[in-house]
Amino acid sequence: MDNQNNQNNYNYINTNATENSSSSFKSAKPPKNNKPKKEKKPNSGAGFGKTVALPFVSGIIGATLVLGVCFSVPQIKNVIMGTDNAISRDDNSNIDYNNVNLNLVSLSNISDTGVYVAQKVLPSIVGINVEYSINSIFSRNSSTATAEGSGVIISEDGYILTNNHVIDTSSSSSSSYYEVGNASKITVYLYNDETPYEAEIIGTDAQTDLAVIKIDKTGLTAAELGDSDTVQVGEWCMSIGNPLGMRSTVCQGSISALNRQITDSEGKTYNVIQTDAAINEGNSGGALVNSQGQVIGINTLKASGEGVEGLGFAIPINDTKDIYSDLIQYSKVKRPYIGITGSDITEETVAANPTFDLRVGAYIRGVEDYSPAEKAGLRIGDIIIEADGQTVETMDDLNEIKNSHQIGDTMSLKIYRSGQESTVELTLAEQP
Repeated sequence: MDNQNNQNNYNYINTNATENSSSSFKSAKPPKNNKPKKEKKPNSGAGFGKTVALPFVSGIIGATLVLGVCFSVPQIKNVIMGTDNAISRDDNSNIDYNNVNLNLVSLSNISDTGVYVAQKVLPSIVGINVEYSINSIFSRNSSTATAEGSGVIISEDGYILTNNHVIDTSSSSSSSYYEVGNASKITVYLYNDETPYEAEIIGTDAQTDLAVIKIDKTGLTAAELGDSDTVQVGEWCMSIGNPLGMRSTVCQGSISALNRQITDSEGKTYNVIQTDAAINEGNSGGALVNSQGQVIGINTLKASGEGVEGLGFAIPINDTKDIYSDLIQYSKVKRPYIGITGSDITEETVAANPTFDLRVGAYIRGVEDYSPAEKAGLRIGDIIIEADGQTVETMDDLNEIKNSHQIGDTMSLKIYRSGQESTVELTLAEQP
């Protein structure tokens, strides 16, 4: 159960410059002199200097000093210059911010958002403990192991959405030396509640790595689900879950990228949201939420290794809604089905095999009995080059087009067989 984080700190510097100047000026009385003063003759030039020039020059000097003091105080300077938060910089970095207005954000606003989101979402996030058996070739007796993960409450009567690999550890944990069995016991812990609640598995889907479990309790706080189609790169977000067994952990970050195509260690490809909010082991199945406290993704994967930091991935919440609805209603996901196995023929494959009559497309290696493919007349060796008028170059292309249909829909395929193109129509059935 995994994933990860990298948090950016924004330091807001608010410079409030205030200046208190208290100068005391004492008048110096001239010394007494009893000697009679000589009477000076009037001097018109000296009189002009004393009465006009000297006060004028003194006024200029005084005004210059006042302006100098005012310009040393940023708030007064901004008022005089008519600027708002203008920053000027002239240092060794050679960065000039003259005439640039910056809207500075207070850290208190970011903090208040985090507090609000955490208080709103934490009651909807659960910790999950899983017990499962391990059978080893070195021992006749099986042993018990545990794993941890997270989950999101999606209904007040106890339905919880999580990752399939949290519940079904057998696919990713077994080896030639031991076999991991299915979960024998699943325990759920609610926020601020140490009471263990035993859960039952409602349905799992390995293809999307999603699962639904349920506890016997009502009155729970269901998470508010957002619209992951409106998420933007750079948007503030928070991951909430149970990393390393530390329940109710929140980590802030941002949306790093959208629509990432990520392939896991088992070769499964997912379309995910990338984030630098910390996602670690145990965060799987937890929530990625936006600034409104709405769940926009289910934390699922993280990149790990030397030099890797801040690369976590979440399944967009919009991609989960049809899946968990089917799991609750049918205990499985109903998908349209063609009934073939195949492989990709690339340009390189065609160029490397000039003696074979090949085309770029999805090569059919097997056709299942009684499948829509068999009923439509598809054969081993056919190459599907188009589906519903769209070019097909890989099996993924074919599956993407197929998955846009409903069970019972008709699908048109253009195939290349023995040097000729032809079109076949097939009716999609429910995948067994």
